[in-house]
Amino acid sequence: MRASRFGRGALLAGALGTGACLFESPATGPGGPDPVALPRFVSVTIEYRQPSCFNVSASCDGSVFFWGSWMRPGNEFALRPQPGGFLWTGTATGVPVNFPPRDQPYLVRIFDPYLLETSTIGFTASRLRVGGQAIVWFDSPGTPEEVGLIYIDDNGQGRSPF
Repeated sequence: MRASRFGRGALLAGALGTGACLFESPATGPGGPDPVALPRFVSVTIEYRQPSCFNVSASCDGSVFFWGSWMRPGNEFALRPQPGGFLWTGTATGVPVNFPPRDQPYLVRIFDPYLLETSTIGFTASRLRVGGQAIVWFDSPGTPEEVGLIYIDDNGQGRSPF
């Protein structure tokens, strides 16, 4: 009986000793998965230049709203009119950084009530600057689905997608 206890103890010690060899140290084995990168968030300046209000049948006195594809529905926000012209500005906060590109560029656009009687029925990405970058790449221009494409870097600067 003593021999079998000794045998079991030796077997257990041997299993524990070889079990340590089953784990590779980070220096010798293949690397594990990369740590999950936490998203970085920045504030981004939005600027929109409204076309001069010359059409008396259109409304020139409504609020201009900004929307970005990173925003949840209902989080669109009104831009503030600047004195002395047709410039509207605002700041989008909590924008996830997506540059250098890992995914698709963000989609951005404005709702301008002055443009209700145009083919876009008020929606546009024309005359829009996001993070200091003028929007130059569009999807569905001239339609109610018109959006601009932009990346946002760690400094809150806009980057053209192409």
